[in-house]
Amino acid sequence: MNWFLRNVLPLLLDMALNPFFFGRDQSIFDPLDRILEPFDRFPLWDNAPSRQFAQDVSAIASTRVDWLETPEAHIFKADLPGLKKEEIKVQVEDGRTLQISGERKKEEVEKTDKWHRVERTQGSFLRRFRLPENAKVEEVKAKVEDGVLFSYVCRPQMRGF
Repeated sequence: MNWFLRNVLPLLLDMALNPFFFGRDQSIFDPLDRILEPFDRFPLWDNAPSRQFAQDVSAIASTRVDWLETPEAHIFKADLPGLKKEEIKVQVEDGRTLQISGERKKEEVEKTDKWHRVERTQGSFLRRFRLPENAKVEEVKAKVEDGVLFSYVCRPQMRGF
C-alpha cells in the first residue's frame, strides 16, 4: 500500500491535472472520468480483445434491473432506452433462471463526423436471475414501455385460511 501511495498516486494526480493527458477543456473536478484515454493514442489498444471485454463487462454492469415480488408475480424492470422489443430476448434457462439479453448496436456515423464524448454503452448485454421455487416459469410475460422492459413471472395464487 505504501508503494502505491508513493509511486502510483502522484502519477495519477499529475495525469489528472496535466492538460497533455486530459485536454484543456476538461474540468479538474472530473479528473478520473477519462483515466484510460491517454492509452487510446497507442496502437496496441486498437481492436484489442481486452478492450472489447471491458466494453462487454460495462454493458452488462450498466443494465440496471429492479426485481419486485408481489403476491401475484415477480416483476423485473430493466432500463433499456433506445431498444425495440425485437432487440431484447427474455427467456427461462436451466429450469429456474430468468435471462434478459440483447444488443445495443453501434451508431453509424460519417467519416467527417467527430465524436466529442461517448458515454452510452453499446454492445451485448446479459442479466440472469435465479427464480425462487414459487415462480411459475412456464408463465413468463414481457413488454417494453418507454424504454423500460417489464418481465412478469407469475406466482401460485395464495388461498386464504
